[in-house]
Amino acid sequence: MAKAKKAKASKKFDVDPLSFTPYKEKKGEEYMNEKQEAHFRSILEKWRQTLMEEVDRTVHHMKDDAANFPDPNDRASQETEFSIELRTRDRERKLLKKINEALDKLDAHEYGYCESCGAEIGIRRLEARPTATLCIECKTLEEIREKTYG
Repeated sequence: MAKAKKAKASKKFDVDPLSFTPYKEKKGEEYMNEKQEAHFRSILEKWRQTLMEEVDRTVHHMKDDAANFPDPNDRASQETEFSIELRTRDRERKLLKKINEALDKLDAHEYGYCESCGAEIGIRRLEARPTATLCIECKTLEEIREKTYG
C-alpha cells in the first residue's frame, strides 16, 4: 500500500505546470504586446488546467479511498490525509481565483502593470510569479509594512 501511495504522489508532479520557454524580448519591443500577452495567457491557462485536474483527482481519490476503518488509528490517519488534501485544494482554489483575475486583466490589456503605482511589473517577474499584481518595489514595501505592523 505504501508503494501505491508513493507512485500516486510522484505521478502528481510528472509535468511542471510552469515549465515553459522563457520569453525572449527583442530590443525596442513594446511592453505587453500581443506576443507577450499570448505567452502569459498560455502559462496561466496551462496552470489553471493543471490545478483543475488536481481537483478532479482529489474528488476521485476521496470517493475511492473513503472507508470506515474499524481501527481508530487507521481512521485518524485517513482523516488527517483528507484534511491535508482539502487544505491544499483550498489554497489552490484561492490560486485559481488569482489566475482567473490575471486572465481577466489580459483580456482587458491591463496585465503586467503594478496595481499600486502603475509601473511595468516586468517579464521575468511575471514568469516567476504569473499572478503578480505589484512591481518588486511595491511588493517589498508591502512586505516591510506587514513585518513592521503585523
